Amino acid sequence: MSRLWTRDEAVAATGGHCAVDWQAGGVSIDTRSLQKGDIFVALQASRDGHDFVAEALRKGAAAALVSRVPEGLEAAPLLLVDDVLKGLEALGIAARARTQARVIAITGSVGKTGSKEMLRVALKGQGKIHVAEKSYNNHEGVPLTLARMPRDTDIAVIEIGMNHPGEIAPLARMARPHVGLVTTVAPVHLAAFDSVEGIAAEKGAIFKGLEPGGVAILNADITTYPILAKAAGQAEVVRFGVGAGVDFRLISCSIGDGTTVVRADTPSGEVIFKLGGEGMHLAQNALGVLAGLYALKADLARATLALAGWHPTEGRGARAKIPLGPQGLDGFFTLINESYNANPASTGAALKTLAGQPGRRVAILGDMLELGEAGAALHKALADKAKGIDIIHTVGPLMANVPFENRGLTAADAAELAAEVGRQVRAGDVIMVKGSLGMKMAIVVDALKNLGDAGSQVESGGVG
Repeated sequence: MSRLWTRDEAVAATGGHCAVDWQAGGVSIDTRSLQKGDIFVALQASRDGHDFVAEALRKGAAAALVSRVPEGLEAAPLLLVDDVLKGLEALGIAARARTQARVIAITGSVGKTGSKEMLRVALKGQGKIHVAEKSYNNHEGVPLTLARMPRDTDIAVIEIGMNHPGEIAPLARMARPHVGLVTTVAPVHLAAFDSVEGIAAEKGAIFKGLEPGGVAILNADITTYPILAKAAGQAEVVRFGVGAGVDFRLISCSIGDGTTVVRADTPSGEVIFKLGGEGMHLAQNALGVLAGLYALKADLARATLALAGWHPTEGRGARAKIPLGPQGLDGFFTLINESYNANPASTGAALKTLAGQPGRRVAILGDMLELGEAGAALHKALADKAKGIDIIHTVGPLMANVPFENRGLTAADAAELAAEVGRQVRAGDVIMVKGSLGMKMAIVVDALKNLGDAGSQVESGGVG
């Protein structure tokens, strides 16, 4: 176990108290994924983490960060603080302060996680890299990612998200990035914002955390670019997009056979590279990633070669070839799993990618949540983006009212559709499942996977 935190270091960082000596190799907020030697952080979220401290210690936790001592654990290695979340934040701030790492922080309405994972792949072999796990991008995930960062990290990639105004700036100040990347701005979380311009202003708050001499990476194609450019202030601005005069300009992209081949102009000259997924939006994400790599002074030649090994993750565009009948006796269909999240921008991009696939194109769409009063209109606008889709099954009341030309099943919830969808599948179908996480579209994905043999082969795809 490599040493990440000693007792004395954690006490100094948090201002807490602990009578028992220990050292830890990691930090965990979940006993299900806790590793031996981790500090267990007893956060009080949907459930009180203090109820799981004893279990964490039985599993081998080196210590627990707590705000009270659970009964029977008076002699345990407990780091006692006034507020557990603030204690975690303090660990993150201290971990950031003690490293010489170059830090890039990413935000955006769509493409955050996909871009983060592209950076993980592109930076392989370019030093010691620390990248946020999963979508750890909120008030708990960002300090957790920082607290897990080894002091000898060379480059760190931090994802920062938001649901409401005022969330990004404090997380950006905690991360203190040298490079800030905004992938794009779209009508997402409109239930909490008055306009897309308000969303842009919040996304631009990532630059409030930039280190002196920092670089702002901006999408020059979007209408809210001026808002982001103003938010960047005195930072150096590097632009990406398809328009003339940008620093990283998309010349062309060729999509098919599970890949996207990108040709682009960069300050270092023209580059051609391949992504392990299909979609124009992936090419656009990759331009932002290349701009970030350039600002980090990474090796672009190595990075572009490495990007061929990037593939969308499960729930964000991962593909599987599913057999029908024993060993595929009745043929196969392709499943594109976009079930993790949905908004108008990402759903439109997913439909565009699906429309370009060979075979019968089937979309299974769940409601897009958190759109406020604009929700009904934004859903109905998808009808025009679904051209080229052969059949569309929907889940939820908002999708039920969209005037899709090729409507199939209409279900109230994911479980209802999952019970019926198997009878709608044919060999050769390409089926894309997408919806907000709260719509539980993963139930439909599981039902489709269960039509085939276990261990279907993951291919490519995705909105990121």
